[in-house]
Amino acid sequence: MGIGILLLVIAVAVMFSIGYKANKSIIHSRRSRKIADDLSSFGYKQELLRDMGGFSNFAISFSIISILTGAVTLYGFGFNQGGPAVMGLGWPLVTIFVLLVAASMAELASAIPTSGAIYHWASILGGPSWGWYAAWFNMIGQITIVAGIDFGCTTFAANLLFGEPTKVQLLTVYAIILLSHAILNHVGIKVVAKLNDVSAIYHIVGVAILIGALLYFGPDQDVSYLFKTGFSTAAQNGTPYWFAFLVGLLQAQWTYTGYDASAHTSEETIDPRVRSPWGVYLSVAVSSIFGYLMIALVTLSIKDPAAVAAAGNDGFITAIQQAMGGTFGKAVLWMVTIAMWFCGLSSVTSISRMIYAFSRDMGMPLSGLWSKVSEKFRTPASAIWLSVILAFVCALADNVYAVVTSISVIGLYGSYGIPLFLKLLAQFKGAWTEDDDGPWNLGKWSPLVNVLAVIWIGFVSVLFVIAPSDVQLTENYTLHYATGKTFLTVLLILSIWFLLRVRKEFSGPHLGTYKEVYERIKNGKRVSGENLQRDYKN
Repeated sequence: MGIGILLLVIAVAVMFSIGYKANKSIIHSRRSRKIADDLSSFGYKQELLRDMGGFSNFAISFSIISILTGAVTLYGFGFNQGGPAVMGLGWPLVTIFVLLVAASMAELASAIPTSGAIYHWASILGGPSWGWYAAWFNMIGQITIVAGIDFGCTTFAANLLFGEPTKVQLLTVYAIILLSHAILNHVGIKVVAKLNDVSAIYHIVGVAILIGALLYFGPDQDVSYLFKTGFSTAAQNGTPYWFAFLVGLLQAQWTYTGYDASAHTSEETIDPRVRSPWGVYLSVAVSSIFGYLMIALVTLSIKDPAAVAAAGNDGFITAIQQAMGGTFGKAVLWMVTIAMWFCGLSSVTSISRMIYAFSRDMGMPLSGLWSKVSEKFRTPASAIWLSVILAFVCALADNVYAVVTSISVIGLYGSYGIPLFLKLLAQFKGAWTEDDDGPWNLGKWSPLVNVLAVIWIGFVSVLFVIAPSDVQLTENYTLHYATGKTFLTVLLILSIWFLLRVRKEFSGPHLGTYKEVYERIKNGKRVSGENLQRDYKN
């Protein structure tokens, strides 16, 4: 119990210290009048509608994180792996490091605010090859996160509607949910932004209602139960408890994904150098507080741990039914399902902006199609529809939910890690200076925060690649370690494609005024105005 309290204290201290440090930097920048948001500095025309305020920018990432999605759909998985300790110890442990990752990304979102986000950051800091890999990692992560969110929503909705749904019923509901997200995103950013605002408020109110209901019905366990180690169904098969506990961290780690959405909507956000980084960071900070309160009370309300473990992916449903009974419990589950729908809507917004930005620079097959912007609605329509089609395909196989969520973590955090690592190299060489930072920055804290963030990203990526995961492909064949094998196969295909074609043809994004930064980092020194005119190639 003492370790759990210590982790909570550290998480709160890290959260507020980073926020305080960043806010001081913003105040100083405003006084120095160093803040601007002109997209033309990147060499791009302003095509997307810049109409998103600070709360809307925060809301899109907060909605994608959606503690009523990730923490809920993988509750049974986490409980099976490491029992209540995954909630009491695992959540604050993951929170500490994710806050460091979010802060590091927020710094780059402030320095380089474009829809390409991670892709542009990696390209400027390391060149088009790094940018290409970062973009693909990010897209793989975002497509699978849309699939994970919307199929989780489908599972809850179908179970509530049909009791024991067939595969056809599941896929039908899944298609309807994806279709609704595509249509709304196609119609316009104004509609989606308003719904994201509603979503953020809905999540906060929803979690408050859930917490209040759990307190009303009364926790059945002592607080110490939240930090109890040793319970694990995975450990019964010969897996050491400590490893099962680490694998169970997927619940919290997958919940904390997609907050780069605030960076991807920079071109549609007013005052993006300040509002986008705050959206990235605060979405994690606020989610961590409400998320911990929610899963802690759910865990303390469990009456029959064995039944929750036996329920598998339906562990959260079983825990709620044990705590609240039939009718009220069903109403709460519908509330959670609607929250998942909002989460999926925001996720489609984010991935479509990434596809649009990457295709704008000819980084994908048929780039001319995916980079088209609707003249009427000023949204990347083709990219929106591509994202939902690919997400639908991800869920066609059976028993792939844990694999899909694991790949989304590996893909997204792999993409996060590339520009953060490249920035560290540039800082080490003295090529990235304080003058390159945006108004949202951590000053002298930045290198240490970045180092810890990169170490954590490397750790969780390796962990989920080697974690056991079985998928029954046919009646007679089971794919063991499906997550690792699937991800490594995709990586191999991308690398072959890169070596045979992309390496010679892909020139990366427009750099505009950031060409000086790229050339300086590439050469390890400041370059003359004449050299700045060289083509941006490997």
